[in-house]
Amino acid sequence: MFYYPVTINQDPETKQFLVEFLDIPNTYSVGDTFDEALLNAADALETAFYYFMQNRQAVPLASPANGRPAVAVPVLIAGKVALHNAMLSSGTRKADLARKLNIAPVLVDRLLSLKHKSKIEQIETALALLDRRLLVDVG
Repeated sequence: MFYYPVTINQDPETKQFLVEFLDIPNTYSVGDTFDEALLNAADALETAFYYFMQNRQAVPLASPANGRPAVAVPVLIAGKVALHNAMLSSGTRKADLARKLNIAPVLVDRLLSLKHKSKIEQIETALALLDRRLLVDVG
């Protein structure tokens, strides 16, 4: 669900590798090596998530990789994105979630901030209040 497939092509002139996400429109990355391009792609993906969240849009979920290279999202970021999407789909406002969690609204902002190091247990609790569960898959 949070393992985003990409296409990677090498530019014949510059020899740089260009990464394009299949499920996240207009999100690209480059690198001098294949591995560097994938590493930079993780940052590009987080930036794209930030854009969706700031514009109150659902973050598209990943399609199956089907053998293609893919970029894994860190668990904490995946949890925050899942919480964001759950709030949008249920029509839950930040103030509503703050009330359910019995916390100040500013703390909900931190739960949703991709830059804040929230505790994963807090994300799990918030998701549970929205009838969602965070599952981790090790592959």
